[in-house]
Amino acid sequence: MANIIELKDINFSAQHGKVLSNVSINFAEGKTTAVVGPSGGGKSTVLKISAGILVPDDGEALYKNKDISHMNRAENLLFRRETAFVFQSSALWANQNIFQILELPLRIHFPHMSGKDRFKRIKEVVNEVGYRRDLDIRPSRLSMGEQKLIAFARALLCKPSLLFLDEWTESLDKTGSRRLIDIVKQMQSEGFTIICISHDIKLVLELADHVIIIIDGKVSLKAPKDDIKDDLSDLLRKG
Repeated sequence: MANIIELKDINFSAQHGKVLSNVSINFAEGKTTAVVGPSGGGKSTVLKISAGILVPDDGEALYKNKDISHMNRAENLLFRRETAFVFQSSALWANQNIFQILELPLRIHFPHMSGKDRFKRIKEVVNEVGYRRDLDIRPSRLSMGEQKLIAFARALLCKPSLLFLDEWTESLDKTGSRRLIDIVKQMQSEGFTIICISHDIKLVLELADHVIIIIDGKVSLKAPKDDIKDDLSDLLRKG
């Protein structure tokens, strides 16, 4: 089984000190890997380095055997089109309306797409995630759950083959959460690669093929979900 993302001997520090220490992880293509562990242990940093959002102090983050930090412009643009990230905070631009936020990825990655086709694609994804409000309002007028729906819709726009999901069902009600979970399950059935963070053990057990436990900036365990599902809650509590 091929690896789509490889982290090799990753070290990363922030203002408050060391965040990751000698982290080496492989993420299998076409599989769903859940990164779990106690709060503040480095999970989001692992996800952001894997997505090329953060650059490690030492080590390599590889996408299809290419070092993300050393990609040329064309390679990086292709990487950005083939991957998408849903931030825990949603990360929607405050000074843009919802349509503008969703239109930008299409303008960047499909510059020859007509305005009519951009509008059609945007309507497709907002309907898919269950967003029912206007597109000409700004994020400040949305609930946290609605912002998360837009963040997820943005991730779907360019039909990426790899999704990074950071607490992606947080702030959603049961109906909204189920809708996004069902979208992810459909993507799994079509061979997409998913790398996700969630505190919801039930969700991890439902979706993950592999589980990686990060504790205090180090890989505590990596295993197929089925091998540890009976002990997962205990393993996290021990951390």
